[in-house]
Amino acid sequence: MSQDGAHGRFAGKSLAGGRYQLRGPLGEGGMASVHLAYDSVLDRQVAIKTLHTDLGREQAFRERFRREAQAVAKLTHTNIVSVFDTGEDDVDGTTTPYIVMEYVEGRPLGSVLDDDVRQLGAMPADQALRVTADVLAALDISHEMGLVHRDIKPGNVMVTKRGVVKVMDFGIARAIQSGVTSMTQTGMVVGTPQYLSPEQALGRAVDARSDLYSVGIMLFQLVTGRLPFEADSALAIAYAHVQEEPGVPSALNRSLPPAVDALIARALRKNPNDRFPSAVAMREECLRVAASFQATAPSIVPGAPTASGAGVGSAVFPPIDQSTPAPPAPTPYPQNPYATQAPTPPAAYGYPQQGGYPTPSPYGAPQTPPPYHLGPQQTAVSGSGGSGSGGSGSGSGRSSRPMVIGSTVVAVLAVGGLIAALSLNANGSDADAKDGGSSASASASASKAADYRGPDTSKTIKKTECTEPEESYTDADKIRMPDFRFKYIKSVQECLQAAGWHLDKKDYDENTYGQGAVINQFPAAGTDVDPKSMPDIQLDVSTGNPSS
Repeated sequence: MSQDGAHGRFAGKSLAGGRYQLRGPLGEGGMASVHLAYDSVLDRQVAIKTLHTDLGREQAFRERFRREAQAVAKLTHTNIVSVFDTGEDDVDGTTTPYIVMEYVEGRPLGSVLDDDVRQLGAMPADQALRVTADVLAALDISHEMGLVHRDIKPGNVMVTKRGVVKVMDFGIARAIQSGVTSMTQTGMVVGTPQYLSPEQALGRAVDARSDLYSVGIMLFQLVTGRLPFEADSALAIAYAHVQEEPGVPSALNRSLPPAVDALIARALRKNPNDRFPSAVAMREECLRVAASFQATAPSIVPGAPTASGAGVGSAVFPPIDQSTPAPPAPTPYPQNPYATQAPTPPAAYGYPQQGGYPTPSPYGAPQTPPPYHLGPQQTAVSGSGGSGSGGSGSGSGRSSRPMVIGSTVVAVLAVGGLIAALSLNANGSDADAKDGGSSASASASASKAADYRGPDTSKTIKKTECTEPEESYTDADKIRMPDFRFKYIKSVQECLQAAGWHLDKKDYDENTYGQGAVINQFPAAGTDVDPKSMPDIQLDVSTGNPSS
């Protein structure tokens, strides 16, 4: 239904026996439209969200929608849009479920971000972290009640005229999912593709940690003005969430400190057990990081690409010839250096406990999902709601209209990607050098491109970071790996030599941080390692030359 058609359908209408008089449109999403209305009983303005899909014809859906609205109405918090009432009414012969909400005078967060992008390139990091902390405060309340939002995105977050952040649409994604499932008799995934967690993208059961992944995607977007995964189809985006690692936010916004990179990286772990254990834990980290650095204006790197699932077509169609080595895939910009291990193929995601993060008590013992079964199961990806309870449309810069993708195709793509990855690993392993000094001469003799960036020798690390490393938080016999990222390689080598650790160094073509800057490291910073059996420290070191 077009926006004009949806709004015209409700023009001059009233609901609940005339109690709610619809006065004008506020916004529209893929599944619902939002109207300003007058509550004649309590003499106040309210916002009413009405669903304008065939779901309203399904009795099972209407019952689920009513139960979800009742549960959400119990949520009371400054950062949550209050739900006052719910019901269903006949509009032009169609049974239409509706939900009556607090009217928020303000704008969707996506619209606020659009203004920041036009003026600054992105939202200032300190502001983005505080907005995110408020969203997490709302999620903490809902998670304690067992409500998972499932569709966190800038379009579902309102900012009032006084700057108060309010999250809305709790329970609507879950209600829509149940309605769609009852109509099709197939497993469905409901959410907005750009913000889906990997488990959502594959139709897996979700818990509170799925919301934290979506919050991580949103925070990445706020501080960079870009989404971590961009492609032309919902299928490609879903593939990227499952299979690809996000890039480093500071590669897009140079003003970001490493702590912001680390925070987002942890939120975007593929394995839910490796993310923050709760909304409270992530909120505390957001506030800590926000207070740890001097606020500066964003410094956006023009033209820097983001990770994408768009290459999936070439990985699967035509079928991969396993006898022919796959060509190396170009790296758009430094990949996430905080991952504790190489990306795991989707079929292996059994969600074992990794990383030592405790399971939050509000959610009880973790229900370890079984390994992914990439069978023929249809999957739907859909935006769940309207643009907001007040103000104009979301303005998030990307369409969140309903889209349908088949998980069978996702399975084929994932398997194809896995085959390609295995081919790359098999052909690349023989070329890995174990001598720390072997690549230094190669880097020094590399031809200098016109936009070559020289070394920044002021970025150093103290030897004591290696000789006297921090102890593990959970194991007294282990230490935490120091952070070598963005440090000049000579000082890093001296640090490693002082501790007697072995270096495995590779060249990395980029010109953002300058020749000799460490771009990636493995084991990642903060990883627990046994000092008695230290692994080789693998570092990707900038050549100062841009990727060809």
